[in-house]
Amino acid sequence: MPRVFEYTVKASELPLSLAAFLKKHGYSRSMIVSMKHHGGVLVNDGFYRMIDPLTKNDRIRVSLAEETPSLPANTRLDLQVLYEDDDILALDKPDDMLVHPAGKGFEDAAGNFFTAHCPGLIFRPLGRLDRHTTGICLIAKNRLAAAKLTGKIDKIYYAIAKGRIDAASGIIDAPLLRVGGPVITNQVNENGKASRTRFWLLARNEDYSYLRLKLDTGRMHQIRVHMQHIGHPLAGDALYGGSCNEISRQALHCGKIVFTHPVCGHRISLEAPLPEDMRRLLEIIARQKPSSKKDAGSND
Repeated sequence: MPRVFEYTVKASELPLSLAAFLKKHGYSRSMIVSMKHHGGVLVNDGFYRMIDPLTKNDRIRVSLAEETPSLPANTRLDLQVLYEDDDILALDKPDDMLVHPAGKGFEDAAGNFFTAHCPGLIFRPLGRLDRHTTGICLIAKNRLAAAKLTGKIDKIYYAIAKGRIDAASGIIDAPLLRVGGPVITNQVNENGKASRTRFWLLARNEDYSYLRLKLDTGRMHQIRVHMQHIGHPLAGDALYGGSCNEISRQALHCGKIVFTHPVCGHRISLEAPLPEDMRRLLEIIARQKPSSKKDAGSND
């Protein structure tokens, strides 16, 4: 069944053409062009051109075209669903899982779970997590949800970095340049793209620092490269200089997201608990407590 949206035109929205009304309600230019040529929009149960003007109390009905899923379903995968409705799905991605399959023959990604869980829908992840980064993966179930949410999701990460960080908070502002090779990486380079990471210290001892982080930009491996740049690579991040003595993968977790629902407009906040391997590492940090609350840093 195609996803259907219904609207009633308000006097305060006029004057508007049908195309302008759809654009105001979050439909992308490509979606409007597609509906212009292939239908899917009715006004007062009849056909309107995209350039036709609307009037007060016009009833608009949009039916998004059905699509063919591009990924094979894998019913053997079992991921925790944090939230689901007709427009979005949020998953708690575990370690050692790609968000999107690496190619033909790979059917063990979050996308393969989605196709099994939501048959008939295209997989539209709103951002991606590295294979060994855990946490919340938000997926749009239709083109409208994807268009309205892209670039409008606040994500909070939690990480454990090697070494003692003295600052209670800080901003890492360093451009990142992608580097090719057997493994594609990023590095700090003045010729790279502008990149900013904010962090807040939550706990520490002499060996590790537990951080909350927020990205102002979304570059590949941004947190991992920025932490290496300031001399505190993530624990377990062998690719960027971290030690694997206490944890076998980068200690990085997308623990919270906040966004405005693309259809109902409600503000939604979702959280995913720290995975077991990061909780164990935090226990190590807790064994050597700082001398005062002030020394522990601030999460404000």
